[in-house]
Amino acid sequence: MSPSRPESQDRRADSDSGQAGPRLHPRQDVQGSGAGRSLGQLIRGRFAPTPSGPLHLGNLRTALLAWLHCRLQGGSFLLRIDDLDHPRLQPGAEDAILRDLRWLGLDWDEGPDIGGPCGPYRQSGRRWRYHKALSALRRRGLLFPCRCSRRMLAAVSAPHGVTPLYPGTCRNRRDWGPRQGKLPSWRWRAPNRHCRVPEMLQPAPEGWLPTMVGDVVLRRADGFVAYHLATAVDEMAMGITQVFRGADLLPTTAVQVALMEDLGGTPPRYWHGPLLRNRHGQRLAKRTGAGGVQALRQAGWDAPAVVGALAASVGLLEGRQRLSSAELLSGLDLPRLEATCRTDHTPPPQGLPWGEDAAPPPPAPHCGDRGEDAAP
Repeated sequence: MSPSRPESQDRRADSDSGQAGPRLHPRQDVQGSGAGRSLGQLIRGRFAPTPSGPLHLGNLRTALLAWLHCRLQGGSFLLRIDDLDHPRLQPGAEDAILRDLRWLGLDWDEGPDIGGPCGPYRQSGRRWRYHKALSALRRRGLLFPCRCSRRMLAAVSAPHGVTPLYPGTCRNRRDWGPRQGKLPSWRWRAPNRHCRVPEMLQPAPEGWLPTMVGDVVLRRADGFVAYHLATAVDEMAMGITQVFRGADLLPTTAVQVALMEDLGGTPPRYWHGPLLRNRHGQRLAKRTGAGGVQALRQAGWDAPAVVGALAASVGLLEGRQRLSSAELLSGLDLPRLEATCRTDHTPPPQGLPWGEDAAPPPPAPHCGDRGEDAAP
């Protein structure tokens, strides 16, 4: 990790820019300019955890795969903390996330601890960007006020796949002010156009936006900014060119892609990798007590054993091996990584505790003891 200016300086520079709407990264400004291999033309990937608790095994594996995918292309890897959902945040969780990622052997070129040219790297410090984007969408007639309650929507919404579509009850409203002391939510008016997600691993979602995703809330009545909007704005402003994340987020990606298009940006390409599931076939989740690094260390696992088990769980290694993240990277190529990730889920790594069991790791040779045979 290279040193950079403090994040507080990034925030001041960011806030003083005075630009209306999200600032697009230079990668969109140099197209067709004949510029050389500038910052705007480099691969830029990211990992964006929410500090609602320690990273579980699924989070750790996704972080490892995202890091490998970016580094294999010689790209810059960013760490962004998605901390807008304040009620879910836990004290000390951000520090634990950074500590656990480093324990796994991962590094990043920009982030909340080292700063960078696109800071701040916590979403809580970027709210002004989201509100400017909302204002820009509202001025163009792409938002409408919605006063529907959750109870009302549950009674009238028809299911569409796994997500009910908004029935359009308030689509013709124009009353943005308070009524009976309550402000409306701000809904995005789904454009009447086709959308195809630039997905590189799973079957790419595509369809007519009004029937594919419908009118989604971008700002709740209490002022909370929706994940879709914050993510879309940040991908553009930080110049993210690729996103590697879990397959559970694929169904919501079309909203983010369409929002970026509405805001004048170019969406990144997406790789939605396999989810790690427990013995019951359920994806791991913090709210169900899925274990993380602390549970692993208490069970006697060290970082090389964990890296080897996580890599084997997705098919990057055969059998039990011990190796560092850097050693895994050095023996891997991009086609193999992408080929092994063309599934939406995998079974749990054998023996790794995920909050239910805490079995010690079986003996395994270290990569350094096996020479060229240690890496695929």
